[in-house]
Amino acid sequence: MPPRPTHPGGTARVRHRALLAAAVLTVLVALAGLVAYLTRDSREPVNKLAPSASSAASTTPAPFSTRSAVHHDSLPVPPQTGDPIVFAKAAAGALWSYDTRAYSRPELLSALHNWLTPETKYADAASVDTLVPTPVLWKEMATNGQFATAEVNEGHFPDAFTRALQADPGAITQAYVYAVTVSGKQSITWNGSPAGGAESRVTTLAVQCRPNQPCALSGALPSVAP
Repeated sequence: MPPRPTHPGGTARVRHRALLAAAVLTVLVALAGLVAYLTRDSREPVNKLAPSASSAASTTPAPFSTRSAVHHDSLPVPPQTGDPIVFAKAAAGALWSYDTRAYSRPELLSALHNWLTPETKYADAASVDTLVPTPVLWKEMATNGQFATAEVNEGHFPDAFTRALQADPGAITQAYVYAVTVSGKQSITWNGSPAGGAESRVTTLAVQCRPNQPCALSGALPSVAP
């Protein structure tokens, strides 16, 4: 199984990622009195919120599988949805999938960056890039014709996030960034091993869902929130 790649970043990249995490963690710890991230801008009124934590968490969409959404001959395309959980499940499936036989690593990165919010101060491309195999590893996998598919089983708002929103719904109206934890399975196949292998996956994604706009990916949090 290929090791999870890591990419060293500069000071600016580290600071950007920390600020993105703060956008979500601000909501998680809102009741503790921490300052909201980038609260100086005025946004849409509270009565135009995206789906609430209680309503979205109660939604149980059909299991998402990249076998239907990310074909071996195509790159992942973001869904048009205003539901942060539905979007996060699709994003996780895209992030856990790749096909070295069908496209290059830069092509995959470019496609995944299309999932990111156009609001650059809320978009952490580096956190997405770390989930893609490194150039050296990609080359080795391509030699072996390696590809991966993902089956996403469940997505939910972390408990602390739900409690914070219920206590203070207005806390999210600055960035409209939701934390969503997604779990599933990644299956990997390569030349000479048609059966391949599979392992469980779980990640917490930051998803921006502004009112009356399709959701977009903000980034992947560095740790999983239960």
